[in-house]
Amino acid sequence: MTMPDGRIPHGAREITTGQANRVWYIDGPEPYVLKHYSDPARAANEAEALTLLNRYQTPAPRLLGAAPEARPAWTAQTAVHAEPVPASQLLKALAEPLTTIHRIPGPHVGRLAGARHHHRWRDYLHDRLDTYAAAAPDLVRTAAALHHELDTLDDNIQPRLLHHDLQPGHLVRSHTGKPLLLDWELAAFGDPLSDLARLRAVP
Repeated sequence: MTMPDGRIPHGAREITTGQANRVWYIDGPEPYVLKHYSDPARAANEAEALTLLNRYQTPAPRLLGAAPEARPAWTAQTAVHAEPVPASQLLKALAEPLTTIHRIPGPHVGRLAGARHHHRWRDYLHDRLDTYAAAAPDLVRTAAALHHELDTLDDNIQPRLLHHDLQPGHLVRSHTGKPLLLDWELAAFGDPLSDLARLRAVP
């Protein structure tokens, strides 16, 4: 197999699904998926997450190559031949993969790569509130109230791996019946309850 170099080879089939990134499926003896990212930090983060998942032998695509510094930033991952888990079965099917990834410890809080690292979960949440308030001024008062609440909480939390983008389409079931999670560009280390809280927003 010729190692991917970020360029779109002849015969590649685009499988972009409306996200900020563009994605292609490349057929061959070892099919792979090529992703071009609009945000280089997301490319760096997904590459780091896949490397970690492979190190822990967690079911996930294998990283074949990455260049977050390229223009465009890219990763190449082994293709996963699987079917999306129906939305009606999402919560039940997520139990196994979430339990597995939430056992993986992290050395800091926050994104794995391409973003600021934090010593405590509380510090990360303060930073996120500041980001949201800067992007949406209508949230300034709400953010200020939440900042105050955070300061009253005990956050002695051992950081664990979080997917942080749980939604239908990101959970698939392989031909062996085993569920696995795709799209790790928003992965972070932190409190596993954060992954569970995000599920409340899943339709």
